[in-house]
Amino acid sequence: MLNKNYLSLYAKSFNWAGFFLPSTIYQKCSFLYDFCRVADNIADEKNKLDDKRIKFEKFENNFNQKNFNDPIIKNMWNLIYEFNIPIKVVHDLLDGVKSDIKDQVKLNSKKDLLIYSYKVAGTVGLMMAKILKVNKKNSLKSAIDLGIAMQLTNISRDVIEDSKNNRFYISENFEVIKSTIKLADVFYENSFYSIKEIPMNLRFSILIARRIYRKIGYKILNKKNLENYKKSGKIYVSSLEKVFETFLSIFDLIKLSLVNKNDDFIKHDHSLINEDINLNERI
Repeated sequence: MLNKNYLSLYAKSFNWAGFFLPSTIYQKCSFLYDFCRVADNIADEKNKLDDKRIKFEKFENNFNQKNFNDPIIKNMWNLIYEFNIPIKVVHDLLDGVKSDIKDQVKLNSKKDLLIYSYKVAGTVGLMMAKILKVNKKNSLKSAIDLGIAMQLTNISRDVIEDSKNNRFYISENFEVIKSTIKLADVFYENSFYSIKEIPMNLRFSILIARRIYRKIGYKILNKKNLENYKKSGKIYVSSLEKVFETFLSIFDLIKLSLVNKNDDFIKHDHSLINEDINLNERI
């Protein structure tokens, strides 16, 4: 039985999917999530901005200086060494989280939205793929796409909550929310065939996580308008729905096994991100 960790406490959808991973791999994924969650928690605290900046700088410095007295930082560095995770990817993640420590956060373009989503979540998809023993370059790009898709889903779900915290990733407009979910769908689609590159005993868990998160977007679309969206509060996938999506993931697994396709044909549109960040240096 695994000890309680940030993954089990905060990430219910991922933790559900993680149940289908071997315990050793789950543990490594939880180490990654712990690191991301600690950074994110600092940015999300209700403390004064200066206090948050000081606390985040200390965490970042401890990471850069390899302060192994902190077990979360020690575990993260062990992952970097074991799975050859490029340090630039971790710095991208920290830069993304740090960008939330402001009086007001406002993204003004699709490019801003995609770069932010890459930094705070595409990086996590890439690092997770490394842990799951994916090495093929196009498949690693697809892992970035899955992370971006999930972040776009998060942003679409949390518009009201984020606006209360002066974070305006997208506008409080249902048409914009819908278009963000449709953009997420493009990235979800781009991620599918790359899952074939994950060892068979690990891929089912990723298929489940992908389906459950995508389901959140569909539930948002079913609200039809902003008024219903606001009334619904934070949208989750229920336990019963997770069971159903897990069942459907079996068919995804079969499809991956039977279809003679891989991700070589997928043309990843990372052009906007690559204007500022060279992804080829990170995979």
